[in-house]
Amino acid sequence: MAAILEANGDGSPNFDVRRVISSEKTVDSEALDEAVKELFTGDADIALLYFAGHGILDADTNSGFLVAQDGKKPNWGMNLAAVLELANKAYPQIKSTVILLDSCQSGFAGEVAGLGGAKVSHIGTGVTILTACHREGFASEEAGHGSFTGIMLDGLGGAACDVIGRVTPAALYAHVDQTLGAWEQRPIYKANVQHFISLREVPPKVPKDILRRLLKYFPTPSAEFKLDPSFEPDRGEEAEKLRDIPVDDDNVRIYRELQICNRHGLVVPTRGSVAQIV
Repeated sequence: MAAILEANGDGSPNFDVRRVISSEKTVDSEALDEAVKELFTGDADIALLYFAGHGILDADTNSGFLVAQDGKKPNWGMNLAAVLELANKAYPQIKSTVILLDSCQSGFAGEVAGLGGAKVSHIGTGVTILTACHREGFASEEAGHGSFTGIMLDGLGGAACDVIGRVTPAALYAHVDQTLGAWEQRPIYKANVQHFISLREVPPKVPKDILRRLLKYFPTPSAEFKLDPSFEPDRGEEAEKLRDIPVDDDNVRIYRELQICNRHGLVVPTRGSVAQIV
């Protein structure tokens, strides 16, 4: 996870990652608390907290916890309410916060105890939470790490990117949700944002120079781009009939570009010889 977050798909720098892992040091309650507090200190466009480990919901106190290595009842580790409070207070010095939790019962994140035991969500401006499971759920493991983490790595690697190569938290959630089966753990997505941010950029599905040329082909939303046989290099049985209409190499290039755009839902063919942007 650290390696994939540190760089974009083209190798350019992305997040400045600080790892706190049990193979290098004891992640006790104090270490966990200090690391999370440090994350939400200072100014930043995006702060991302990724936690993979044990999580628990204490039914006696209706509190959720990220469990530290020295955690035990009633001091399990770091209270999820404390994590959220730090994230909420960090705005606007930190414009956007993303919290990724691969732990059991992590769906409790974002909840606060309401009157009569009601579950109330209080997520501050710019905060997004994506968890491996709901408040009563358990996070499964495979291939040496959580299933949720494995799917997120696949999504951040490009499986969840949009047409121009951006991987947003919402797209990452959709990828996790679609990948997990109906009978498996269910991820939870909560957010209070006005616009989507990018967690990582990978090569676009449609090259950006082609996307820029779409404005030339379709100057208005309702514009149609007329095609004729000079755009089609593979004429098959129609080759003899169309021999008087030569293939135009530049038109073939445009035709190939429109095919790529059609493959990703940007344009659609209409009436056989016309393309329309969608």
